[in-house]
Amino acid sequence: MRDLVCYCFGFSAEDIVRDVRENGRSTILEKIAAAKREGGCRCGELNPKGG
Repeated sequence: MRDLVCYCFGFSAEDIVRDVRENGRSTILEKIAAAKREGGCRCGELNPKGG
């Protein structure tokens, strides 16, 4: 099982490391913020610890 950092969008720590290697920085936070603005956040439902 992947070590998920973001349960809403399925991003893992490995995804963030790969994103930094590919882009010189992580663009994942930008992707999450954009999706949340559009109502795409379900942290409370998907994160076992709640949102």
